[in-house]
Amino acid sequence: MTETYLAQPDLEFIARMRGLGGDTLKKCYQCATCSVACPIAPENSPFPRKEMIAASWGLKDRLLGSADVWLCHNCGDCTDMCPRGAAPGDVMAAIRSAAITEYAQPKALAKAVNDPKKLPWLLGIPAIWIALLAYITMAHEDVMTKLFNVFGIAWSHAHEGGKHVIAQADFFSTWFVDLTFVPLAGAVVVVFFLSLRRFVVDIHQNALMEGKTDKKKIDTKAFFQALGRVIPLILKHNKFNECGTNQERATPHMMVLYSFIGLFIVTSIFFIVLYVFQTPGPYSQLNPVKWLANIAGVALVIGSGIMIKNRLDDKEQVTTYKDWYILGIVFSVGLTGMLTEMARLAHLEWTSYGFYYLHLIAIFNLFAFLPYSKMAHLVYRTTAMAYAEYANRK
Repeated sequence: MTETYLAQPDLEFIARMRGLGGDTLKKCYQCATCSVACPIAPENSPFPRKEMIAASWGLKDRLLGSADVWLCHNCGDCTDMCPRGAAPGDVMAAIRSAAITEYAQPKALAKAVNDPKKLPWLLGIPAIWIALLAYITMAHEDVMTKLFNVFGIAWSHAHEGGKHVIAQADFFSTWFVDLTFVPLAGAVVVVFFLSLRRFVVDIHQNALMEGKTDKKKIDTKAFFQALGRVIPLILKHNKFNECGTNQERATPHMMVLYSFIGLFIVTSIFFIVLYVFQTPGPYSQLNPVKWLANIAGVALVIGSGIMIKNRLDDKEQVTTYKDWYILGIVFSVGLTGMLTEMARLAHLEWTSYGFYYLHLIAIFNLFAFLPYSKMAHLVYRTTAMAYAEYANRK
């Protein structure tokens, strides 16, 4: 007996795809050239042909709960080979953007991050908050004295020595920064945890429905073992290097990825040195950790700068607000950080503080909105690749 399934097209979802850069999806006439052309599509149920069908029909749940849209690295081969100009790569990118908004909580914040009209708020709120904390730190010694006395820590406006005495200049760059960003980092981890818990369940159900796995249940230990096998492939950018049309994207992507890894290591080391060993900065330029920080910072500026240039040069590539937002934020983080360091070395104190203020606003936007911006693909794609490895997807 043949089973019948009733498809319910979601017209609103189709309209969203068009608005997110997938306005060519209705040109697809299912020739399957895209799946044949893709160098990284799995042999079993390859993409992006089936995703183009689902997108044309507005099958939202079928798409957003699929790991395959994340296995795509948007290399552009399918778009170049499409005889109808349906741009499957751009449609897949639009689906990923919709998936980020779908899984992230709260959804109102996810929508705000992708709405250019909300940009003044995204920049203005952290700007006011950071300015307020900086003002309290720099101008109100009595407030800081009372606050730190609660924790048994002395407050001073000068370097007086002693294990628990940290100068005002040091706290300008540490106290209010950590008061903001440590809880913020915890909140981002929680959001990603809740999002990925739903995401993994959905991609497993999708894989079972489409016959893309022989696993009936998710074995947590085996899944993390698969993750361990996938991470080296990501660090080597193996999938990017298999692509043809946009292979030059691999180098700037690697520069940005490794610069973030380097800056994370630097931040972690200095955090421990400050709060565990009570040794505030600034640190000597001969310090190896400072070398790593400077190299990573320069790589971030150059890598993100090349990515911006490539998008400006490629007139055929679809570029939406979400692309420019994250590229602008990443470039701003690197540039303002570099200018802050240069002004400090030139003994331009208040110029350095001005650049540092802009630097913190950029960092706030980068990390506070990480689960909602295009940068979230680092987490979702890594998870999807780990699942494909775990599911024995070939």
